This record gives sequence, C-alpha cells and structure tokens, in this order.
Amino acid sequence: MPSHPTYRAVPIASQGATEGPSALRMASQTTALHAAQTTPQPTRTVCARRHSRSPRGRPTARHMTRASTPTGAGGATLSAHGDPLNHKAEPPVSCPAGDRIWQTIREEAQRDSDSEALLSSFLHASILAHDSFPRALAFILAARLADATLLPSELSEIFRAALASHPSIVAAALADLAAVRERDPACSGLSQALLYYKGFHALQVQRIAHVLWHQGRRMMASALQSRSNEVFAVDIHPAARIGAGVLLDHGTGVVIGATAVIGANVSILQNVTLGGTGKESGDRHPKIGDYVLIGASATVLGNIRVGEGAQIAAGSLVLKEVPPHTMVAGSPAKEVGKITGLPSILMDQWSECCPRVVAEQAVDALTRPGGVDDFVI
Repeated sequence: MPSHPTYRAVPIASQGATEGPSALRMASQTTALHAAQTTPQPTRTVCARRHSRSPRGRPTARHMTRASTPTGAGGATLSAHGDPLNHKAEPPVSCPAGDRIWQTIREEAQRDSDSEALLSSFLHASILAHDSFPRALAFILAARLADATLLPSELSEIFRAALASHPSIVAAALADLAAVRERDPACSGLSQALLYYKGFHALQVQRIAHVLWHQGRRMMASALQSRSNEVFAVDIHPAARIGAGVLLDHGTGVVIGATAVIGANVSILQNVTLGGTGKESGDRHPKIGDYVLIGASATVLGNIRVGEGAQIAAGSLVLKEVPPHTMVAGSPAKEVGKITGLPSILMDQWSECCPRVVAEQAVDALTRPGGVDDFVI
C-alpha cells in the first residue's frame, strides 16, 4: 500500500519574536496544518516572508511544512484538500496545539460569562459545559441547524460521532478557527469565531456532510447542505473537497459546486461562486490552489485551475486558468501583475501589482446597488 500524505506536527522556531507568544501563536508554532497533494510527495517547506507583528499584535505569516507519512503517523490524517483518506474510523491523535486553543476558548468564555450575566447560560451551554472542542463544536452546530423536525439532540449525536471517528475534521476545524482569528481584523477572540461566525459554521457543517456523503448517507448529507443554506446563506455541496485553514469571511452568498477542490490556507470573501458551466455532468468546477485569495463577488466558472498563491480581485469573472502567484481582475478577468507574498494570509486586497484603475473598477462594482461597500482603498 502506498503511503498517504498526512498532517504532521512540526516544531517551528520563534525566529526573534519581540514579545511573548499568545496561545494562538504558540499553537501555530507547535503545529503546522497543511493540505497534502493527491499523491505522496517528498517533504517540501514553504517559507513565507515573515512580518514581525501585525497591527493587531499577531504574526501575519507562518512557515508551514508539508510531509508524506503513512496513515496514522503524526497528526490527523487528510488526503488531498481535506478529503478524509477513508470514511471509517481513524486512529486517535494527540494535538497539544488544539488543547491550547480549547483552553483559550474556555478562558474567554468564562471571562465573558462573568462580565455579561445575560450571556452566562448561553456561554455555559455552548462552551463551558463541554470537556472538549469537538463536543462544543457539535453542540453549537446542532443548535444553529435545528428546526422542528431536525432535533438538536439528534443532530448533535450525528456531529459528535463524525468528529470522534474522523480526527481530521477536528484538525481542519481548529486550523479554520485559527485562520479566522488571524486574518479577520473584526474577530477579537477564538470564542467569538466559534460562537458567532457563520462562515466558519457553514464550513464545518460541510466537512461533516462530506464524510456522510462518502459513507453512503447522501440524503442526510443533502439535508445538512440544505439546512446550512437556509441558516447561513452558504451553499457548499457535500462532495466538494476543502483543505484546512480556510477562511470564509462574512460567508454570505458563497456557492461551491460538487466537484470543486479548495486547497489549504485559502481565503474567500462574500458572494463568491465556484461554479460549473452549462449543465454537463462530470468534473466541472474550479480547482483552487493553496494560499489563494478570492475577493468579494468574484465568480470562477468551469473546471479550471487557480494556481497556488494567486489572487482574484473583487468582482472578477474568471473563465481561464490563473497561473500561480498571479493577480487577475476584471470581467472577464485578465492578468494584472505578479504576487510575491501569500495573499490569503496577508489579506491585502490593495496590491502594488494592481494598477489603481483596476482597483477603482473593482470598488465601483462593489458599491453598485446590491454590492458591498467595504472594499477600502
């Protein structure tokens, strides 16, 4: 049997940090979560330009290592772009970084419970009453999706079973949570993202539905997709494959088709469509590489590849492949420059490689009736 790519814990040196690491920084330095390719490859290190501190006091880029090791070795196991290697029970794993993230979440919840009496019961039921991150996540998702016929207790059991048997989902969820905290300037804490960020919630529901889909429980997976669409206004097909460390910023209006593949550490803003063309069946949706940033209201159509580290400007219509480390803009989108950093990590939507006229066109598209007036120059 060939070796399968896995997540693996990789110790990372602090490299001259100017202040003591926060719990999130310690977690990111202890464990590097990265999606592997479809076939085993030799170890490859991706080194980002390191920025000492962001204006919010957190690192804006990380070193990450991708490795190929046998199934079950090291950390939680994933195959290409977040697709579980098998849909049976996975071996248990230890994740010290995840433990620290969970401890930080509990401390934040306790602090907020003490200061906001009205939220005390909610915070206790959602976080403080649970002994682990997976149990809290299952409860929160079930509470959000429940309705008159989908009871929260039954949904919670389904979610807990999927998370317990597939540690890879938990590892990906922790990476997604860290991505929200690190890349979204409006997010003030891990507990805030866990409790209130619907882009994060929709992504975790899809990860669970993906497992159910491949277990043959396609009606249940479709029910979760439908309910997630109703509640979060996010429509992600259960068959789509999504890597770890993904940010759905704002989340509203995101549509991702069945054969779409999204790499690791990707950032996607609101009203983005990764769709097919026409009504043909088969492999018909985009393939998004690692570290890609897709701006608000962008549309990518067809079985085309967007290369690693590329950037799609807000309001663009992408119909052709995008080379790695390239910025495209317009409708239809055209190449407007090259990218030297990791756009999804830096979240820099005003790039020096983008001519001002192109950016102004993107702003104009967003501020039209029905657009989003938050693209700041």
